[in-house]
Amino acid sequence: MLKEFEVNPSPIRIGTRGSELALWQARHVAQLIEKSAEMPSELKIIKTTGDMILSVPLSQVGGKGLFVKEIEDALLEGSIDLAVHSMKDVPAFLPEGLILGAILSREDPRDAFVSVLHPSLESLPPGSRIGTSSLRRIAQLRHFRSDLEFVSLRGNVGTRLRKMEEGQVDAIILAAAGLIRLGYTDRIRQFLPTGLSLPAVGQGALGLEYREKDRRIGNILARIADRETTLCVQAERGVLAALNGGCQLPLAAHGRLLPDGLIEIVARVLDPEGTTLLEESITGEAIHAENLGKEAGKRLLDRGGKALLDAVIPH
Repeated sequence: MLKEFEVNPSPIRIGTRGSELALWQARHVAQLIEKSAEMPSELKIIKTTGDMILSVPLSQVGGKGLFVKEIEDALLEGSIDLAVHSMKDVPAFLPEGLILGAILSREDPRDAFVSVLHPSLESLPPGSRIGTSSLRRIAQLRHFRSDLEFVSLRGNVGTRLRKMEEGQVDAIILAAAGLIRLGYTDRIRQFLPTGLSLPAVGQGALGLEYREKDRRIGNILARIADRETTLCVQAERGVLAALNGGCQLPLAAHGRLLPDGLIEIVARVLDPEGTTLLEESITGEAIHAENLGKEAGKRLLDRGGKALLDAVIPH
């Protein structure tokens, strides 16, 4: 009896960025596919716009999909079969013909505080320099610590750690998920509470994108998707869709499954200086996750969120 995938035994071509973290993620996906479907795969490294523009904060570059567009182009052209993304990099709307086939089990979604000398964000003296290029992080941290200085810091995880160790900054803020996946958990001095720094939409989750008509890939991905993470990320992306947002704006959202089939979604929009912080929280049935997120986003818009975001988007 033929196995389900023996009709097309050719290796699955996985498109990925070339950073250490992106390669870890792509290899992780390859292992899951090998284990669940007994299918070989091969990696194809693709350089994205976000990888090539390193001298400018991403929030000043403009546009959406800075870390996914070239990979999506390769999917549409047929040179790869599957794309692995950090979900926090994926814009609200995908190109026609492409879909998210699976969202995998999430790593810790929180932001992490890393420093050589200081044990926590609260312990930093006034005037301390924080390295991050995330407008979302800067705006939220400014809201609570307006006495800190923020320094644009681009590059992969290792590069940022090195710059901190060289004394260019007093501390850096990174996604905890990336540090954990790369074996740097011991470098984390503090996991920032979500009340202080609400995560980016999809932070800590991996998304697998493919051509909608590719049934072979769709069948394989159905085996490795994680339901809980999928529902939470759907709620968060509902916020993103309602705000028509990209990934470089001061907006944040975090979904959390509750008992009895419920889900809670918390969403924020800020101005870059952190002087205005708008927040909405909605709880409802998890099966309506995306619509709950959209409702949270709509409420933020109605309260003035659109004006805050329009002031940031480059024209």
